[in-house]
Amino acid sequence: MAFSRIVCITCLALGGAVLSAHAQLEKVGAGAYSLAPKAADRAVPAAPYRTEAMRQRAAPSNQWYSALVYSAKPEVLFAHPLTILPSTAGIEFALPSKTVVPTERRDVEIHYPHQDGLLLSPVGQLLERPVLAQASDWAIDIAWGAKAPAMTATVAHGSPFVSLRIAQGDVRLQVPPGATRSAASDARVLALDFKGKAYALFGPTGVRWDQRSGTEWIGHLPAGKGYVAAAALPDASAATQALFLRHAYAFLTDTRVDWAFDEARSILTSTYAATAQTMEGPAATPLLGLLPHQWHNNPSLQGTLGASYASLRGPIKLITEGRFQTQRTYNGFVPYWPGLDEQPRSAELRELLKTDQRNARRMMLEIGTGPYWQGKGLQRITKLMDVAEQQGDMQARDQLLQLLKGRVEQWFSGDNGKTYFHYDKAQGTVVSYPEEYFGVEQMNDHHFHYGYWIRAMADIALRDPQWAAKERWGGMVELLIADIATTERGAAAFPFIRNFDHYEGHSWASGIGLGPFGNNQESSSEAINAWAGLILWAEITGNKALRDVGIYLYTNEIEAINTYWFDLHGLVFPPEYQNVETSMVFGGKYAHNTWWIDEPRQIKGINLLPITSASTYLGRDPAFVKRSMATLKPDTEIYAARGKVAKPIDIWHDLVAKTLALADPQAGLAQWDRWGSFELGDTRSHTLHWLLSLQAMGTPDFETTANTTLYSVFKRPDGKKTYLAFNATKQPITVRFSDGVVLQVAPGRLARQ
Repeated sequence: MAFSRIVCITCLALGGAVLSAHAQLEKVGAGAYSLAPKAADRAVPAAPYRTEAMRQRAAPSNQWYSALVYSAKPEVLFAHPLTILPSTAGIEFALPSKTVVPTERRDVEIHYPHQDGLLLSPVGQLLERPVLAQASDWAIDIAWGAKAPAMTATVAHGSPFVSLRIAQGDVRLQVPPGATRSAASDARVLALDFKGKAYALFGPTGVRWDQRSGTEWIGHLPAGKGYVAAAALPDASAATQALFLRHAYAFLTDTRVDWAFDEARSILTSTYAATAQTMEGPAATPLLGLLPHQWHNNPSLQGTLGASYASLRGPIKLITEGRFQTQRTYNGFVPYWPGLDEQPRSAELRELLKTDQRNARRMMLEIGTGPYWQGKGLQRITKLMDVAEQQGDMQARDQLLQLLKGRVEQWFSGDNGKTYFHYDKAQGTVVSYPEEYFGVEQMNDHHFHYGYWIRAMADIALRDPQWAAKERWGGMVELLIADIATTERGAAAFPFIRNFDHYEGHSWASGIGLGPFGNNQESSSEAINAWAGLILWAEITGNKALRDVGIYLYTNEIEAINTYWFDLHGLVFPPEYQNVETSMVFGGKYAHNTWWIDEPRQIKGINLLPITSASTYLGRDPAFVKRSMATLKPDTEIYAARGKVAKPIDIWHDLVAKTLALADPQAGLAQWDRWGSFELGDTRSHTLHWLLSLQAMGTPDFETTANTTLYSVFKRPDGKKTYLAFNATKQPITVRFSDGVVLQVAPGRLARQ
């Protein structure tokens, strides 16, 4: 489904309200948001480095190029396969190489830093600070001069080209010492070799390349032909140079991804299309470099993949068409798992439920007081509520439900001077206070923070849809959804799907993307939690467009996690990399660490939490799960040898047990200690219920699908399957599984066979 035809989530969130500059609160149903920060609370950062046309849009935070619009200091942009550094000197580009960096953890990081760049600039012109002039789904235009740019460059994810338009005069190329000219079969081409890497510039017909020194070339451009394409080539062969010459003059003008969900087959199709203007010669399509998650196991690309680049993301393979598709199976999830029959550990589960219910108010806000920890606390209690309800303790369920509603109303009402949401019209964002993890100052982690709120509100809405209706407290949920999942391109109210990188297939957590290695994301699992929240809220509210957005994000992010965080296909991590997975993915490096500590359990756990019924994707490869969990013992021994001790010693051991259970339920259950530590976004009750459920149902079955959104299938070693399906609608539904099993599901019910 094309984005332009999807319902405007922004309009649903703001409800057509007039945002008066004089009003401090704007009502949304029973809730309200502030139009300005209160007291001494920080405001959101400005994004000044944009043309006037781009200033009419919401600021594009959390993208691979966000540093361009936020940072006064030039920052490297990691476009893959190229690195790009725009500055007042011009635009520098390079093809980065692998660097293996030892760490104090006795492992290594893999870096692909920007270095040995080639610098392009207009001759004889002083350049202004570059600004963002255009942005499409995975390409941007950078302009030197906001009103009448002396130079404009187009760069894109996957593109081996930097496409330049020069307003007047000639173009200068400055190269690192040691770069030499190579043979070219066409007078328009300046071919270069530097340290075994092939570069080429493609000028217009009539261009004359003049070497001024060992490190400087001038391209004399004919009148009216102020365009040049610069590229890094995968090799120096004549055939590759000829291929690039045929496509060099196809300058990107638009990039777009569309998606469609086939509910009957549970298949998500993503279509990527690049549009180009041919500057001279016969019409040509742009060259696109496909990343591993796009080309691997993709039958539609058979026979079309060409030469490849070695990159941080693994081999990037060229195609000569400007359009391609990926298809992914959506394996579904249900809001919660069913109650457990009476069994030897039932009494233990009941005891844990009583204890957790008694401590629920304290557990709802155990560490921080801001939106991240409050969101985690809310979801923590909703998962406890699931267990109480499914185990038949309706009194506990109702008490927990009332506790949740009260806390949500405190935040959503706007009456509290310390805990509130603020909509910044100038930048097009919702932020929340008290600030945590630079969520305001640097616009970080909005999908993490709001994902917890959206999922918790969906779980409440399952029990009390009237309370969660848009006219009451649901309007505030729509506002948070709009902040991270608006589908309108170029809107002023919110940016297009704020955190998601449509070409790389995963999200970015840093709002402003500063640093020598570009943007980053640590907790890929918290991104999944957000997209699962979108899907569930959409099912409850009957919003199929939003459901499809959620499935697009959920399904593609899972594939990116399996490729770039876990490397399940063995395509990405080089031989020097010593860890089973990475925990932090940057534009220019992989690191097995966290932002706050390098303790092994937390390094691993940050890409597992929160473990809910939507986390079954973690069990995709049981052998990988077992291999990953087996590294904890030696990693912890290294940690101890460095004089460090985890506090507590078994910190987050519930996450380890729950993940291991996805591959081996008996092993996961045996590893769990009722009296051990637990991650503060979960409870002992939910953990034991999870472990016992997998013991009864088996591990996730990814081969069997269903013709509905909310479903799961599990399979025991003896081959017996458990089928689950949830009906969030008001009418009965018939769910057909791909292996022929049929379930009749009543409205608002979870069915099991």
